[in-house]
Amino acid sequence: MKVKIALAGNPNSGKTTMFNDLTGSSQYVGNWPGVTVEKKEGALRGQKDVIIQDLPGIYSLSPYTLEEVVARNYLITEKPDAIINIVDASNIERNLYLSTQLMELGIPVIMALNMIDVVRKNGDTIDIPKLKEQLGCEIVEASALKGIGTKEVAQKAVELAKSKVSAVPKHTFSTEVEDALAKIEGLVKGKTDSINERWLAIKLLEQDEKVMEGLPLDGETLKAVKDIVQECESKLKDDGESIITNERYSYISKVMKQAVHKKSGTKRSATDKIDAIVTNRWLALPIFAVVMFLVYYISISTVGSMATDWVNDVLFGDIIPPAVGNFLDYIGTAAWLNSLILDGIIAGVGAVLGFLPQMMVLFLCLAFLEDCGYMARIAFIMDRIFRKFGLSGKSFIPILIGTGCGVPGIMATRTIENEHDRRMTIITTTFIPCSAKLPIIALIAGALFPGSSLVAPSAYFVGMAAIIVSGILLKKTKMFSGDPSPFIMELPSYHLPGIKSILIHVWDRSKAFIKKASTIILLATVLVWFLSSFNWKLQMVDTEYSILAAIGKVIAPIFIPLGWGNWKAAVATVTGLIAKENVVGTFGILYGFADVAEDGGEFWKNLQGEFTQLSAYSFLIFNLLCAPCFAAMGAVRSEMSSGKWTAFSIGYQTVFAYIVATIVFQMGSFISGNGFHVGTAVGLLLIILLVYLLVRKPSEVKEKKAKAAV
Repeated sequence: MKVKIALAGNPNSGKTTMFNDLTGSSQYVGNWPGVTVEKKEGALRGQKDVIIQDLPGIYSLSPYTLEEVVARNYLITEKPDAIINIVDASNIERNLYLSTQLMELGIPVIMALNMIDVVRKNGDTIDIPKLKEQLGCEIVEASALKGIGTKEVAQKAVELAKSKVSAVPKHTFSTEVEDALAKIEGLVKGKTDSINERWLAIKLLEQDEKVMEGLPLDGETLKAVKDIVQECESKLKDDGESIITNERYSYISKVMKQAVHKKSGTKRSATDKIDAIVTNRWLALPIFAVVMFLVYYISISTVGSMATDWVNDVLFGDIIPPAVGNFLDYIGTAAWLNSLILDGIIAGVGAVLGFLPQMMVLFLCLAFLEDCGYMARIAFIMDRIFRKFGLSGKSFIPILIGTGCGVPGIMATRTIENEHDRRMTIITTTFIPCSAKLPIIALIAGALFPGSSLVAPSAYFVGMAAIIVSGILLKKTKMFSGDPSPFIMELPSYHLPGIKSILIHVWDRSKAFIKKASTIILLATVLVWFLSSFNWKLQMVDTEYSILAAIGKVIAPIFIPLGWGNWKAAVATVTGLIAKENVVGTFGILYGFADVAEDGGEFWKNLQGEFTQLSAYSFLIFNLLCAPCFAAMGAVRSEMSSGKWTAFSIGYQTVFAYIVATIVFQMGSFISGNGFHVGTAVGLLLIILLVYLLVRKPSEVKEKKAKAAV
């Protein structure tokens, strides 16, 4: 029989680090039933029958956010065998509010005092025996980052789960509250099977509507409960929720006085000193720009580039193609099969996998920034900017997630309460370059801009600018008007990330990319090979006379204003709708990656013969900003729950990308000395249109004026 143990704690309490330490690589990710908040669980290392369930980070079990709803529903309906309550020991007072609620659920609870090393470094002391006595649960000192105490926490949690000894909270409320709770417990006793009666009585006193809606209580009982609540509120002259909240904090204050001793003095912490610089009103953005420039410079132009060159030139150049070719000659396969394997699969998939090292370096840099605490500051900084343009800082969280993959980024918008903001975030999230777009960025930067360190970082900032500009444009329409959602988030203390957690993060994202390369991209490259190798009579022909060329030549004129109206670029863009990596895979097949892989520079030269630097940058911008891959489109459809909104989202992204790419190419041509012509005039008109849409008054203002006139 499997033992289920839930990890519960505040955001930034070290819960994910603890989860990674307990489960290692034996974890799997999905979504909670009916919602798209990420669900992570895994087997405890060395004990496959013990499942560790990582709950979303929450502040309380009185749900205001989707994460809190998910966590509470799981704890109440699934009833895990034990709870490991992760508490940030350096901020223990704030964390204990959730702890008092967890211990009321009637489930065995063990508290992991995480970051105990930070407490000791600060000179503070926590009296563990006194804290145990006050709280009434087992407590273990731990540091998940350094692997201290985590095994002991897990082992004691398993023992508690098997003993089935429920937590018995020692905290009590005032006489009036306890009297009301006792009366309510008497009324509901025996009428609910799965919910702890003490916890239920507290929720009823708080008048928690979500709990009351799902209770199997008759009208008479509910009326009696409401009378008790009203009587208690009348005595204490406050509402039920405020009464319970105040009583909890009074109890926590008492615990703190008896068990926690802070070192005297008000010396500024290292985190405060760093934040004074990196979140400074004037320095924050320049520092952010430098940091992201370095991330892309390291990933694309230096460390990642060296590894990618080896993969392209040696692995997929000197090793794999000759070895596979010799093997195929040896067994005597047919010419078409040789072409499929060498010119199709190896050329297409190989061209994509060649950029895996650069992606892994990017994942490594982003994981470091996220784990050390800097990315939380970016969300705080961007909130100040986003709010000026009608977006909420909450929109940055999905955008941050979208740097890995657009699908979970779109799903993460579920936590945005304001429907207008949520829809606008869904529409704009995929503007940020995801891991699937990185091979396109690396290919264009390497082939057309050799030696330049600006192209790759510029792709990130173009995406960010597109989000801000779209926020201004869309907020001025009736569909998205209104004030942005408030954004509150806790900034964690800075710390050096654990190597293990970073490597797990990199491996998870890299594994997802490799899985896609071996499935979706593989199938797409086979299809591209077939269409580029056969004509309509199913005869093997040169690429220029293939089915793909015929289709491409029909759609290519659409992209002439963008500067790349050749059919190969057109079909690569279309195949990119299946998966963005297919743009590179298609180029690999059409420009003969397998044939010239022994000299990787030839592949570059073939591309340079088709593109100028300006048309290549236009191509890059269009593919970064246009409609996302099919998987992301499906996520948009799921989150929008509307075919019309999905069509609007895809249409807006594509039109916006077309306009921006046209402006870049046409105005770039004019500036570079190609003279004023029709295309230049079109580019100027598009700029005027964008400026007008940016500066015009919002629709809601016009409505108010119209009403005032009437």
